[in-house]
Amino acid sequence: MSAAQLYTKYTRVWIPDPDEVWRSAEIIKDYKEGDKSLQLKLEDETLYEYPIDLPGSELPFLRNPDILVGQNDLTALSYLHEPAVLHNLKVRFLESNHIYTYCGIVLVAINPYEQLPIYEQDVIYAYSGQNMGDMDPHIFAVAEEAYKQMARDEKNQSIIVSGESGAGKTVSAKYAMRFFATVGGSASETNIETKVLASSPIMEAIGNAKTTRNDNSSRFGKYIQIGFDKRYHIIGANMRTYLLEKSRVVFQAEDERNYHIFYQLCASSSLPEFKDLGLTCAEDFFYTSQGGDTSIDGVDDADDFEKTRHAFTLLGVKESHQMTIFRIIAAILHLGNLKIQGERDGEVCSISSEDEHLSSFCSLLGVEHSQMQHWLCHRKLVTTAETYVKSMSLHQVVNARNALAKHIYAQLFNWIVQHVNKALHTTVKQHSFIGVLDIYGFETFEVNSFEQFCINYANEKLQQQFNSHVFKLEQEEYMKEGIPWTLIDFYDNQPCIDLIEAKLGILDLLDEECKVPKGTDQNWAQKLYDRHAASQHFQKPRMSNTSFIVLHFADKVEYQSEGFLEKNRDTVYEEQINILKASQYQMVADLFQEEKDAVPATAVAKRTPRINVRSAKPAFKAANKEHRKTVGHQFRNSLQLLMETLNATTPHYVRCIKPNDEKLPFKFDPKRAVQQLRACGVLETIRISAAGFPSRWSYPDFFNRYRVLMNKRDLSKNDKKQICQTLLEDLIKDPDKFQFGRTKIFFRAGQVAYLEKLRADKFRAATIMIQKTVRGWLQRARYQRLRRATLALQRYARGHLARRLFQHLRRTRAAIILQKQYRMLRMRRAFLRVCSATLTIQAFARGMFVRRIYHQMLMEHKATILQKYARGWLARVRFRRAQAAAVVLQCHWRRLRARRQLQALRIEARSAQHLKKLNIGMENKVVQLQRKVDEQNKENKLLSEQLSMLTSAHSSEVEKLKKELQQYQQTQQGDGKQLLSLQEETERLRMELERAHGEREVLEDSHGKERDLLRKRICDLEEENALLKQEKEELNSRILCQSEDEFARNTVEENMQMKKELEEERSRYQNLVKEYASLEQRYDNLRDEMTIFKQTPGHRRNPSNQSSLESDSNNPSICTSEIGDTEDVIQQVEEIGMEKAAMDMTLFLKLQKRVRELELERKKLQAQLEKKEQESKKSQVNEIKTEVTSEHEDFAYNSLKRQELESENKKLKNELNELRKAIADHATQNNSNDVQDGYNLLLNQLKSANEELEVRKEEVLILRSQIMKAAQQKETGKNMVKERESISPNASWPNSDRHVDQEDAIEAYQGMCETNRLLEAQLQDQRREHEEEMEALKNQVDLMQEELEKQQQAFLQTLQLSPEVQVEFGLQQEITRLTNENLDLKELLEKLEKNEKKLKKQLKIYMKKVQDFEASQTMVPVERRPHERNMQVAVQRKEKDFQGMLEYYKEDEPLLIRNLITDLKPQAVSATVPCLPAYILYMCIRHADYINDDQKVHSLLTSTINGVKKVLKKHQDDFEMTSFWLANTCRLLHCLKQYSGEEGFMTQNTAKQNEHCLKNFDLTEYRQVLGHLSIQIYQQLINIAEGILQPMIVSAVLENESIQGLSIVKPVGYRKYSSNAGDSSYSLDEMIRQLNTFHSIMCDQGLDPEIIQQVFKQLFYMINAIALNNLLLRKDVCSWSTGMQLRFNISQLEEWLHGKNLQQSGAAQTLEPLIQAAQLLQLKKKTSEDAEAICSLCTSLTTQQIVKILNLYTPVNEFEERVTVAFIRNIQKQLQERNDPPQLLLDFKHMFPVLFPFNPSAITMDSIHLPASLNLDFLNKV
Repeated sequence: MSAAQLYTKYTRVWIPDPDEVWRSAEIIKDYKEGDKSLQLKLEDETLYEYPIDLPGSELPFLRNPDILVGQNDLTALSYLHEPAVLHNLKVRFLESNHIYTYCGIVLVAINPYEQLPIYEQDVIYAYSGQNMGDMDPHIFAVAEEAYKQMARDEKNQSIIVSGESGAGKTVSAKYAMRFFATVGGSASETNIETKVLASSPIMEAIGNAKTTRNDNSSRFGKYIQIGFDKRYHIIGANMRTYLLEKSRVVFQAEDERNYHIFYQLCASSSLPEFKDLGLTCAEDFFYTSQGGDTSIDGVDDADDFEKTRHAFTLLGVKESHQMTIFRIIAAILHLGNLKIQGERDGEVCSISSEDEHLSSFCSLLGVEHSQMQHWLCHRKLVTTAETYVKSMSLHQVVNARNALAKHIYAQLFNWIVQHVNKALHTTVKQHSFIGVLDIYGFETFEVNSFEQFCINYANEKLQQQFNSHVFKLEQEEYMKEGIPWTLIDFYDNQPCIDLIEAKLGILDLLDEECKVPKGTDQNWAQKLYDRHAASQHFQKPRMSNTSFIVLHFADKVEYQSEGFLEKNRDTVYEEQINILKASQYQMVADLFQEEKDAVPATAVAKRTPRINVRSAKPAFKAANKEHRKTVGHQFRNSLQLLMETLNATTPHYVRCIKPNDEKLPFKFDPKRAVQQLRACGVLETIRISAAGFPSRWSYPDFFNRYRVLMNKRDLSKNDKKQICQTLLEDLIKDPDKFQFGRTKIFFRAGQVAYLEKLRADKFRAATIMIQKTVRGWLQRARYQRLRRATLALQRYARGHLARRLFQHLRRTRAAIILQKQYRMLRMRRAFLRVCSATLTIQAFARGMFVRRIYHQMLMEHKATILQKYARGWLARVRFRRAQAAAVVLQCHWRRLRARRQLQALRIEARSAQHLKKLNIGMENKVVQLQRKVDEQNKENKLLSEQLSMLTSAHSSEVEKLKKELQQYQQTQQGDGKQLLSLQEETERLRMELERAHGEREVLEDSHGKERDLLRKRICDLEEENALLKQEKEELNSRILCQSEDEFARNTVEENMQMKKELEEERSRYQNLVKEYASLEQRYDNLRDEMTIFKQTPGHRRNPSNQSSLESDSNNPSICTSEIGDTEDVIQQVEEIGMEKAAMDMTLFLKLQKRVRELELERKKLQAQLEKKEQESKKSQVNEIKTEVTSEHEDFAYNSLKRQELESENKKLKNELNELRKAIADHATQNNSNDVQDGYNLLLNQLKSANEELEVRKEEVLILRSQIMKAAQQKETGKNMVKERESISPNASWPNSDRHVDQEDAIEAYQGMCETNRLLEAQLQDQRREHEEEMEALKNQVDLMQEELEKQQQAFLQTLQLSPEVQVEFGLQQEITRLTNENLDLKELLEKLEKNEKKLKKQLKIYMKKVQDFEASQTMVPVERRPHERNMQVAVQRKEKDFQGMLEYYKEDEPLLIRNLITDLKPQAVSATVPCLPAYILYMCIRHADYINDDQKVHSLLTSTINGVKKVLKKHQDDFEMTSFWLANTCRLLHCLKQYSGEEGFMTQNTAKQNEHCLKNFDLTEYRQVLGHLSIQIYQQLINIAEGILQPMIVSAVLENESIQGLSIVKPVGYRKYSSNAGDSSYSLDEMIRQLNTFHSIMCDQGLDPEIIQQVFKQLFYMINAIALNNLLLRKDVCSWSTGMQLRFNISQLEEWLHGKNLQQSGAAQTLEPLIQAAQLLQLKKKTSEDAEAICSLCTSLTTQQIVKILNLYTPVNEFEERVTVAFIRNIQKQLQERNDPPQLLLDFKHMFPVLFPFNPSAITMDSIHLPASLNLDFLNKV
């Protein structure tokens, strides 16, 4: 196109401006060829004539259309030139507050000088995994692109961050490293990413300083390599440094500071560990006070110093090394304060030996004071003949001191960098790395010296690399698309580089001049003039002979040659270095060792397969000047190494721009910005892009955008590529203006703007046509509507007039009639009103007089009643007080009498008379007992003889019994007599037993009477207390009724607050469970790695023999009867270990409760011990006498008792079983009723005799012990007893005629005496117990009385208080009382439950034993009992009735877990009952409970939980498997609740289901463990579902074009710079199909509906969060069409929820922020009313989100206006009152707390069928 076509009327252009650099103007007259000027109108409506005929003047730059302004990528602009770039950056920075903008492959970052909320963790996750062009520009996008290319291409990457001081380079590099530390966190426990970030405070402290441009300026360059392993986790890092500004150590300009570490150390000098450093404030030292102000606003040096020390510690620097570092830094400060005294006009100098700073310097560095004093003022000259020592001038001494300070600091800096690299070094093999280069940008000052020269030299090299890389990328793009490649001319700065580094270049001449003995800066400058005067990049200033000018790529810079030689030599005298080498501190001496002795930095660096990475820091300087490299040479070598590294990697560029020099937030200075854009190469990138084809469109995007320019014939074609080619050939005649690639169309600069103009013209013409047609139709419709309205109005008006005339005539006649009637009625009403008023007045007057009389009588009557009640109340009060006083007096008197009676009784009890009374009845008892002993001896002899004979000859005894039974049948009457004699004997024994217990009953009766009296007294007190409580409650109820409404309201608020706190607590709890699960997973991974790495032989624990229940599932205690015992708990703690036991809260609570119980028992025992001690003092004499004799007898008695009991039990059981079997056999042969009755009678008598024998056993054993003693002394008596036993085996056992000799009688008498003593002891024990009970009851009475007094006092005090205080005090008292009662009742309930469980268990055991015993007695071998086979068959049939229990052997448990859990597939049980494995497991648990096997229950549940965890770990990405085990785990949890026996869970059970409840065990703690496992499975299920849905969300919700015709157009010229091609896109239908799959899987597997609802609520929240976050970070989707499309897609999701009956799940509510964002995109955004509507509508969006969407809002075409800044400010003003959170993005990883509501099953256990496919044949139905 010609210039006349472009420069037409209304076209806007850019013209130069001295203040704003570029200014916008509008052409008001078409330009024609040959015109000498352009007629323009500026933005302020002033006219301006722009000349174009002057030399060098050309047509002004064209301005881009408004639709292109604010693009994310500068290369997407149609017109690519400097004003367009500057304006785009300015609009984005000031209006949208966007600090990042792409410029091709470069990220332009403008320092906002304000903390922005765009660097949080959620922003990192939002950019992670995204392509570079998909999201808004960000440093995280560049870091993600580098990380992605490293992982995909397996090539090392570099991020080059450059810019001026204060532009934000260090911060940008820090954020990039934070991104890598978050995304590529180390997989091990080394936390290397934390160490990488921790190196920043150290390097900032020792390498950053305040300058006039930046408060935290990096005064060195650094390149940090972050190493990654094959899984792309961070494994280590390495740092290189470049050109530390050493001169800052000794000199600072005005308003600048030295390095931060000096001021930090001075600010912390008051710490005790730094007292020896001799430091004060920074103003006292020369090296820190030259710049003036030593502080920085908003910076706390002491706090930063603590961070620096913490970073040193984190990186492993020893405390001793840290102190040495601080000593060296302090020594440098003292060195700067040395007082140098000049003599002989400054030719000779000296330092006083008493200089305190010199002493501090020498002591801190550990060097000799005298030598350092001498060599600071002298130097050594070495010649071939001899060596001279020469004094130095004052100037030389100062320079030498400063050089020494710089050298010391430089060596310390290198040492710290070296140790940082050692801390970041790793032994793991590095697979790849990403380098972050934070290096100084191009600098130019008023005075430029050696440092600026080196910095600009480095930038020249980097710019050359940048240009070649950009050119290479452009070339690759063209070749990939198949476009003919034409050479693009771009600026090559190789000549400037050659000027600096080539042979005989500036650096070479500088090094040569440094070698000359008396070389000067002037001589070197003259050599430069002579050598490079003809160079186009070198100039000589006109007014100076010591300066030179270099024309760099960014600008020309004038350098002052003064100081170049000194800085390049960096001279330090050898004598001073030798003194430092001899330091007594090893670290100080190591700093100054020779280069060959120093540890090379390459030991720290990691060699990669591609390049050799060496340390770029300057090597340690040798003392010998002739063999030492210059600073320039070292810098050139390190720069060369850096360029090799960068060329071997894929670079990514970040250019930091400083918007203003005042450091004001969001202020844009165009002059400074353009200067930096030119210096950093951004404009060069634009120029290269503009030289080729900068605008690029894909064929589908171009077709969708410009289809309006096509005709119908072209649109009918199917080939979009051919359609686009045809259109462009018709519209743009010059074929060089565009090129067709394989997938894109390439345009020259300005062509897209031309196409936009054509498109706008086409739309404008169509709009005019539509407006013309619509306006005509509207006017015709308006005319027809007016005509119809006029006719209707005429018709209605005429009718109205006629009706109005007729109505007037009617009203006139009716008015006359009404007047007549009204006048008559008014007069009558007046008369009646007067009459009624008269009667009313009379009635009221009479009533008033009567009421007065009545009220007077009523008042008198009520006064009489009040007097009556008042007098009665006063009389009752006096009576109650007298009564209470009488009761108190009675109580005290009765207590006094009782104490006196008790004292008298005690005295009487000690008297001998009392003992005689007690012994009167004992003699009779002795005689009776002696008689009983004789009888019992006889019976025992006979019984023992019978039992011994029965045991010795079983077969003969059976025959004998058979004969006796036959004789019994023949002589029935004789046997009857024998039975009668047995009954009489039994009756006689019972009578004696009753008589023996008579005295005890008397004592019990007396004790019971006294106890009843005390109880009655207590009841009376309780009744009085109840009356007082009732009165108190009545008073409280009256007061509470008044504030009932307020209390109810407070209760509702408290309930809401409690619910909120409960949700938060549940969320925190489930987050802890989630963290525990992740830690457990991490532990398992580490354990697996350890098993792989271990190579030592021996037994190792693997997951099969090691429990994976390392947390709540580890050995949870089953609540059986023994679990409450302290010994079991202690044993459990010892077995599990203190750490694991501490994690069990239930165990801790039990131990705590047990400790409280033991404490109470200890107190009781202590009280009893005190009582015993008092009693023992009284009975000490008697105990001493009986102690010796009773000890041996007790031992003999106990041993004999045990043996006797064991033998008798065995014998009696055998005898009883023999008799039963024999009689039963005989009874089966003879079925007569008489025989059966006799048998039953005999059996009953035997049982009664057996019981009586048990009662008498104790007394018999006492006598037997005495008899055994006599038998041991006399063998003769023992033989006689044996003979008599052998002689009379057939004697009848009820009676015996054996004679007792005299000695036996004496022994028996002694036994009776012993028995008497025992009975006396028992009687004393009973009396003592009675006294203790009496005393305890008296204590209770005293306590009750004290409590009553306290309550009375409290009641009296309460009556004196105000009503409000009475209520509060009463409530506090009542709450305290109820709390104490609840605690006591709770402890009592726990004890009762514990005893109940023990008794239940014992009862079960005894019942089982009885059943087994009876079954063993009734079961007879089949061959002997053929007629009982039918009974056995019946029993088996009854046991086959399935009771809902499954039995298995202990050894089959692994097989059960494997078949039912580990190897089970969900498809195997899909056709059965849902959650079948859970039911099977519960039936197995129930059987273990039925047989009371707690070990089996514990083993089964532990194996189940371990098996489920193993399956989930194996299938951690399988949604179906995870859902299957979530359903089964929840069902097992519900079963344990439903069948626990707790009433709260049994409300919906049937009678049959109640029979299936657990009987013995309380599995509450296992329910808690299963709850934890359910939470873990639920979280894994959500993670799997989110992993599947997450790639679909953006494309399906934001980018999917569900509504045809609403194409979401990407920005004009949109380009992706990510090389991740072939991104898959998903439609909304695909995402809905995936949701259907999730829903069907969970429903088919029987997952609870409440859990399904919670799953979809969580998933829909994630959909909302990801879609909204993406919307907030993408400008291309913030448009009206996107809002319409988004609202339609959300409605589809809401319709799906409605179709699945998930409305109540809360999933639709989670989409509310996204819905409001879509509505915000569709609303008008112009007036203040629109702002109010937005604020009232967008309640779920935060202020930052609303403002961000408005800033990102992009019009689709030029007819739509942008959102103005004033409108956004209005929105912010109206939303100021909101207390929104500061974060911009939603936390898409937030997880709602899950609830597992109790859901009982209607299935009974006996109705469940086990399919054969499960291979559970080893399970037996019970």
